[in-house]
Amino acid sequence: MNQPRQPMEEKVGESGKKAGAVLTVISLQVLIAWVVFVGSAFLFFWMATVVFIEQEKALDQAAFAFAGDLTDPETTDAMYFITFFGSKNFLIFGSLGLAALFLIFKKWRFYSLKIIAISATTTLFNQSMKFFFDRPRPESAFMHVNGNSFPSGHAMIGGAFWGLIVYLVWTNVRNVWLRWTLSILLAVWILLIGFSRVYLNVHYASDVLAGWAAGVFWLIIAIFLLNKLQQRLGRKVEKQVEG
Repeated sequence: MNQPRQPMEEKVGESGKKAGAVLTVISLQVLIAWVVFVGSAFLFFWMATVVFIEQEKALDQAAFAFAGDLTDPETTDAMYFITFFGSKNFLIFGSLGLAALFLIFKKWRFYSLKIIAISATTTLFNQSMKFFFDRPRPESAFMHVNGNSFPSGHAMIGGAFWGLIVYLVWTNVRNVWLRWTLSILLAVWILLIGFSRVYLNVHYASDVLAGWAAGVFWLIIAIFLLNKLQQRLGRKVEKQVEG
């Protein structure tokens, strides 16, 4: 009579271990998200303080000097190519195209709303801050660009767009190696887009750092709110089906 209990106890023990491991991973992810969230807010206010209160230019000058040492025709062509993927034209059509793609798949349709909502609100947020801080662009820009400089739209809006793709990869790709590889490649791509703005002298390094910080800050808030909305809508649908 007692023998059948052993396999059951082992199953319960294994289930408990798996549940504990899942909770540990979730807790670690939440902790990392909070650290990134607080760190991005700190970085943005630090850059704003350095630029507008302390009026320190050492960081921006050092970044321009570093980019200047790398300048050659081939690198310049590459930077023009890379910077396009953070441009207004790409982000508008890229967001709409990606949203349309997700509409095809029923279980991913809510991602369409996330993409459009995050792209639209990040753009509004960025333009509002540009108007508020009113920092002129560098006079040494390689090309004519309209608008103010702080924070960088390519870094902020592009960072939020590509950062959202990192989030989608991280939460949907089950293969660990593929998930890490794609996430790292996308993170490097975000860094290259930001660097291209400094290389082309259309933004100061402080603009780019502030843009990344503001983009990540708002991305985390937006994902949290949209996930809450998705859960609430899901519960409403379940209640309607049960009723």
